[in-house]
Amino acid sequence: MHDVIARATAWLAEDPDPETRDELAALIEAGDVTELAERFDGTLQFGTAGLRGELGAGPMRMNRSVVIRAAAGLAAYLAKTGRSDGVVVIGYDARHKSEDFARDTAAVMTGAGFRAAVLPRPLPTPVLAYAIRHLGAVAGVEVTASHNPPRDNGYKVYLGDGSQIVPPADAGIAAEIDAIASLKDVPRPEAGWQVLDDAVLDAYLARTDAVLAPDSPRTARTVYTAMHGVGKDVLLAAFARAGFPEPVLVAEQAEPDPEFPTVAFPNPEEPGAMDLAFAAARASGPDLVIANDPDADRCAVAVPDGGDWRMLRGDEVGSLLAAHLVRRGAHGTFAESIVSSSLLGRIAEKAGLPYEETLTGFKWIARVDGLRYGYEEALGYCVDPEGVRDKDGITAALLVTELASELKEEGRTLLDLLDDLAVEHGLHATDQLSVRVQDLSVIADAMRRLRERPPTSLAGLAVTRAEDLSRGTDKLPPTDGLRYTLDGARVVVRPSGTEPKLKCYLEVVVPVADHCGLPAARARAADLLAAIKRDLSAAAGI
Repeated sequence: MHDVIARATAWLAEDPDPETRDELAALIEAGDVTELAERFDGTLQFGTAGLRGELGAGPMRMNRSVVIRAAAGLAAYLAKTGRSDGVVVIGYDARHKSEDFARDTAAVMTGAGFRAAVLPRPLPTPVLAYAIRHLGAVAGVEVTASHNPPRDNGYKVYLGDGSQIVPPADAGIAAEIDAIASLKDVPRPEAGWQVLDDAVLDAYLARTDAVLAPDSPRTARTVYTAMHGVGKDVLLAAFARAGFPEPVLVAEQAEPDPEFPTVAFPNPEEPGAMDLAFAAARASGPDLVIANDPDADRCAVAVPDGGDWRMLRGDEVGSLLAAHLVRRGAHGTFAESIVSSSLLGRIAEKAGLPYEETLTGFKWIARVDGLRYGYEEALGYCVDPEGVRDKDGITAALLVTELASELKEEGRTLLDLLDDLAVEHGLHATDQLSVRVQDLSVIADAMRRLRERPPTSLAGLAVTRAEDLSRGTDKLPPTDGLRYTLDGARVVVRPSGTEPKLKCYLEVVVPVADHCGLPAARARAADLLAAIKRDLSAAAGI
């Protein structure tokens, strides 16, 4: 007990933030050992997603002390790996404390001898990813928790190639963070960094034009929600430049608001998050609904279907964009992560294009040699890898609206093209079994149970191959995950890297002879997915 009080008191003495100082002082004064133990039982771990966690005082929370240490560790790592005296560009979203964390990072980088450049205001993550290469920076930092709950924030690190960090860089930075004994050892000048003007944003917007074909139709009408995030102004500017009809805004969600008042989780995939957008669509009758997540690196798409609106799965949008790029004569490698639909591989193979599968996350997809297009089922699409080596919800929105416009000119829709792809390559139906937990040991127990007793069949389909991805494969580095190949299906199970969730990604492939066979194939796929979910839940004990 005295130990945790002593550690909290020492932390308090260094905390530069009056808010978290008051919070911590109150806990110490109240002798709230349980709460203090939770905040001081270790440190927030720096990994390949950088840092992400709940705001609050103490080393297990996101706060200015933790961010200053992270920035100092990054600076030390950059200096040690021969990148000293370069530009470090810093972006941030509109969450609580984001601007403070960005300013602290700029101060630390300046104090460490780097030239820090901060984006002019809260802007989409893809603008930061673009700025790194545009400015020739040695690294970039984006302060964001993407689509996490309002009380969270995060710290995403990119190196000079414009891609997010991968091992061993994460471990190298983490070791430098651990080596910082005291915040008093970290120089933090009051000034000396540059706040950028709009030239970088203008260059990014000029680049967005490159994703569209020069004379393509631009007629599709959209409803757009920024989900209380930072996407609106940049997306509207990109759509205006492209000559699309101005999107109808979901007014209640258009402006940045760190409380995200209209949604339980500010993620277009979460139940209820798109309700206001669908209401706006029913009122205005557009061709598409487009949503960004709060930092606008993801793009969700919904379409009219049977008299109402249906959100497309990330895998469906991923396949549609791939088919569109093939039709436009794209060259280069198509890539996706192992949890995304195998349909992309079929499309690439038929087009004679190289295809790669990577571990989960754009930090891996963006590193594929000769990448032309990459996507991940969690609504992430990289359609201009030369400009942004990360997922980009702005350029993806432009490209899907161009595709909808082309189909509209032919009297067709995105759903018609999905039907064509199913007849051509087989119906690829995907679903997810996602379990959010309070206690992380539930996830560890489920993974252990599946490793000790891997299922031999799911939904009556034989498991033809069970792979423990923690051992790595001939093409993939090790990761905490399990992959089951079935006769006509595939399952991947992994703990989320950014949230307290166990995620199971399911795919079934049902052959289809012609368009008339689609309803029966869809019914068969739905039955199989439901049965796989049930059997997998039982096998994992969740």
